[in-house]
Amino acid sequence: MVLSENKPFSKVLIVGAGFSGLATACQLRREHNCDDYVIYDRSPAPGGTWWANKYPGCAVDIPAVFYSLSFAPNPDFSKIYPPQAEILEYFNKVADKFDVSRHIVRNTEWEGAYWQDSTNSWLVKLKDLSTGQTFYHECKILISAVGALVNPNQFGIPGVETFEGDIVHTAAWKADLSLHEKDVIVVGNGCEFSFLSLSLSLSLSPLRSFRQQLISITQFIRRRIFDNSRYTSCLQQSNIHLTDDPIVKVSSHSIFTKSGQEYRADAILLATGFALTQYEVDLVGRNGRTRDEHWGNFGYKEAYKSTAMSGFPNFFYVLGPNSGKGHTSAIYCIENYVNLVMKVIAPVLRDRASFVEVKSDSEKEYNENLHEKIATTIFNSSCGSYFIDYKSQKNWFIYPWNSFVMWYSTHWGRSDDWTYDDRPHQNYRLFSFGHLLLLLALSIIPISFKVSMTVSEKLQYTTR
Repeated sequence: MVLSENKPFSKVLIVGAGFSGLATACQLRREHNCDDYVIYDRSPAPGGTWWANKYPGCAVDIPAVFYSLSFAPNPDFSKIYPPQAEILEYFNKVADKFDVSRHIVRNTEWEGAYWQDSTNSWLVKLKDLSTGQTFYHECKILISAVGALVNPNQFGIPGVETFEGDIVHTAAWKADLSLHEKDVIVVGNGCEFSFLSLSLSLSLSPLRSFRQQLISITQFIRRRIFDNSRYTSCLQQSNIHLTDDPIVKVSSHSIFTKSGQEYRADAILLATGFALTQYEVDLVGRNGRTRDEHWGNFGYKEAYKSTAMSGFPNFFYVLGPNSGKGHTSAIYCIENYVNLVMKVIAPVLRDRASFVEVKSDSEKEYNENLHEKIATTIFNSSCGSYFIDYKSQKNWFIYPWNSFVMWYSTHWGRSDDWTYDDRPHQNYRLFSFGHLLLLLALSIIPISFKVSMTVSEKLQYTTR
């Protein structure tokens, strides 16, 4: 590959300007005083899913206290479940506070990345979406902060091209869309529908929601639970009708279901979620080995502690395979994985090493243990969930251990799981010293509790 010498270079290149990219950039400055980084994002503005999703009623589905960065808490949220606009405002305030905004390059698509052994660096292929021009950016460390909620699922029902009304996905909402007193069909019945229906139900003619199947009580926990006490009462309103009769055909002003029923429609709203395509970019590591070839060797999508792959030095995910918790905050997961990455890349940032790479044996051992644990969870059951990869039939999404284990394993671990080309002695203590401190703290807690109880008992005795 022959390239011009004037291609841009930065020590760190981050792909994605959502919360993963924001947290990574903030911690580069806070932990390493590193200002030599750039963030590329394909959207016209930063914010990730909170910029893309502007549909009526869009809000966070967990309490806001858990959906804010630990080093940048926000006491000013107006509600327990803040609306999209407040989350985006918070995002931009944090970006400005930590001087992240000026590092973001917008309207730029990530098309590939290629490891260069000669320079121990990544050559990243990018496309300027405003001009269509392809260019390259070289970096020492490449971090994928691309989220899963990127590409909307398509509505591939026969006859959809003949529909004369509006067809709108929640992630591509039209600001001027008017639904007042119109017959509206909503496809999907997850979190997006719950917020959308609550917002629209008072101003619409009949609102009908279609889903592939109704989930029984014993199945519901297999997918993400959202807490919205108004949702069930909303479904009982006279102008909202929920059915599991699948749509099989679309005409100019109607949809037809499997049972033969026809429903008139002025608009079709797609609350169908997202196609999980964040791993389709061309990624080539050592010896020309691609990510697909690497995963083919394992038989499924994987990464060591969801962040790194052997044969791909200086490359890290923030929310990689099996990084998601089923029922807690994505921000919590993001911060933990960013913390791990910050520890591991420290010698490279400080020019004590030119690359870091996870060992293949450690990667294999970790993923064997992970899938053995997943097999014991309800998230591995068959319920049509996007957690299961249809090719490998492996659960590539869920982190199977509890939240404390995630925190502990990303803050302390085994230094021997990593290879550096030049590694001074002090780097071996990145994990082990902290491990010792934590064990010491955990051993002191029960002793302190016992002493305090003894003192309390004596005080009670002396005051009788």
